Amino acid sequence: MPQRNSRAGLKKVRALAIDVDGVLSDGGLWWGPNGEEWKRFSFADIMGVSLARRAGFILALISGENSPLVDRYAEKMLIKHVVKGCRDKAAAVRDFALAAGVSLAEICFMGDDVNDLPAMAISGFSAAPANAAAVVLKQAHFVAKAHGGHGAVRELVDALLAARQLTPQEVFARD
Repeated sequence: MPQRNSRAGLKKVRALAIDVDGVLSDGGLWWGPNGEEWKRFSFADIMGVSLARRAGFILALISGENSPLVDRYAEKMLIKHVVKGCRDKAAAVRDFALAAGVSLAEICFMGDDVNDLPAMAISGFSAAPANAAAVVLKQAHFVAKAHGGHGAVRELVDALLAARQLTPQEVFARD
C-alpha cells in the first residue's frame, strides 16, 4: 500500500493528469432528446483546476471517452494536453510527460477505475476520489474525502498547494 498524503510526494508534483468521467464529472451521462451528451462538472473542481493552473502546474485531461464535452472543458480551463478515446492511459501519461518536459515522477494522475491503474502505477503520485473502485483506492497515494465530480479534484489541488505552503487565496490573487 502506498504512503498516504505524503507531503514529500505532493511536493514533487509539477504536472497533473486528470481522468474525466468519475473524477472531474460525477460519472453520470445524460442524453438530450436529440442525442446530445450532457455531463455535470462541479464548480469546486473548476476552481481547483484554475488554481492549479495559476500555481504553475501543467495540466492534462486523459479520458477513455471521446466526448466533445472534454474539448469544451479543456478550452474553458485553458488545458492544452487532451487525450480522448484513450485505451492506454499509461502511454498517454508518458506522452504528456514528454510534451510537458517533466519526468513521470513529477506527474500526479487522478483516476477512479481499473482502466486508470496503469497510469497511476507509472506516475510519481496518484490520487482518487472517495468513490473510486476499491482496487484504485488501495493504489492511490491520496484519496479525497469527496466523490468524483463533487470536489475531489479541488481537495487534491488544495493538498498540492499546502505542500508548497501556498493558500488558495494567495494563488487566486495571482495575475
